[in-house]
Amino acid sequence: MFEMLTDRVGKSLRNLSGRGRISESNVRESMDGVRTALLEADVHHEVVDTFCEEVVTEALGREVTKSLKPGEEMIGVVHEKLVELMGPDATPPMWVEPGPTIVMLCGLQGSGKTTTCGKLASRWKSEGRKVLVAAADLQRPAAVEQLQTVVQGVESTGRGSGRVSFYGEPERCAEFGRAVGEAVTVCRNAINQARDEGHDVVLLDTAGRLHVDDELMGELEAIQTAVRPHRILLVVDAMSGQDAVDSARAFHGRLEVDGVILSKFDSDARGGAALSVRRVTGAPIVHLGVGEHSDQLEDFHAERVAGRILGMGDVVSLVEKARDEVDEADAQKMAVKLAEGRMTMDDFLSQIKAIRRMGPIKQLLGMLPGMGAALKDMPIDEKQFDRVEAIIGSMTKSERAEPDRIERSRAKRIAGGSGTERDEVSRLMKQFDGMSKMAKSMLGPDGKPRESPAIPGLPGVGKGNTQIKSRRAAAKRGKGKKRR
Repeated sequence: MFEMLTDRVGKSLRNLSGRGRISESNVRESMDGVRTALLEADVHHEVVDTFCEEVVTEALGREVTKSLKPGEEMIGVVHEKLVELMGPDATPPMWVEPGPTIVMLCGLQGSGKTTTCGKLASRWKSEGRKVLVAAADLQRPAAVEQLQTVVQGVESTGRGSGRVSFYGEPERCAEFGRAVGEAVTVCRNAINQARDEGHDVVLLDTAGRLHVDDELMGELEAIQTAVRPHRILLVVDAMSGQDAVDSARAFHGRLEVDGVILSKFDSDARGGAALSVRRVTGAPIVHLGVGEHSDQLEDFHAERVAGRILGMGDVVSLVEKARDEVDEADAQKMAVKLAEGRMTMDDFLSQIKAIRRMGPIKQLLGMLPGMGAALKDMPIDEKQFDRVEAIIGSMTKSERAEPDRIERSRAKRIAGGSGTERDEVSRLMKQFDGMSKMAKSMLGPDGKPRESPAIPGLPGVGKGNTQIKSRRAAAKRGKGKKRR
């Protein structure tokens, strides 16, 4: 998300880079480009006008830091105002003691409520909570069965020490002619069962429509009045732009939602909803849905999202993803094996799988500063990882342990077994060998980085490396002799 917006905003602010100072004329000129970019990204026009005027006022009211250029100063101002526009950051929910805490989920049909239910249940299960998910959508065909399937998938993952259970009464669905007022009964029954069975949380998945109408709001208000949920969360499709903002305002006006979850945030949409919904509704953004899997729900951090928009990356989120997928003890063992040159193809495969669990590669690389725009039009073939896994899976146990044993005839057999070409097998072996040598040169025998690694160009590399320094000195002396 934000690729187009990042590109356009970046170009507008870079126009200031050649200016000697910030003036009202060049600031307004730059903000004209930013304004156009925001409108094209489907940000609400009222939000755009207010935001741009605030940036201009702030930029003209501050002195330019001597160490910064005007373009850099403007990026700082825009970043601050973006954080204010989307903030505050998500805060942890308040849990009722004794339980259950009642959480009501609402939103338009197709916004991703059912999938988000599964993600919230998965998160709370991983925190050790006992969750009951109730199917209160009795309007959409097969909605009860769909939610039950999602809940069963979450419970079967085995993540966390908590539990996720399902509650539904499919016989009360609209197709059986009994839907009017039945959703309230389902919610009450679910809460009573949760109390009897000692659940910590009840998550109510309510009905949606293709548009906001009185019938939908009447049912939701009836549920709110009957069960008095402790928290009401609105799921908004990040791809729907202005419509998302209008529907969010309508829901908030009738229900006073406590927070907004932006679903489908990993899409290629323009991202206007993320910049508009907080200012228009007054309800904070609490979570971002960044994929289809049950564990792909992130807390919302305004500063990180603002950094992504301005091409500054989001290294903190990248580190957190890595921390969640890689065990620290396993990582240390792997570092020692790398340093001693004992890395096997099984180790290599486990590293690939850990990276893939973190999310799409293009998305991960986009979190690195400056990489978003560079990767915008670059095709990244995720299926290449499937082929690598297939190749390694076609090796024997001894070949995976000692890759040096793989010669032409073995490579041909492995290619046949994996459905690839022999050249692909040979290329993988060369890449594995090169990576092993590079890693060994960077790490000491204890698995920790050397004080003077032999590879220039990496953080901390080259400090105190007398060989590199002597080569540079010799090169300078050579140039000096040629000049004379």
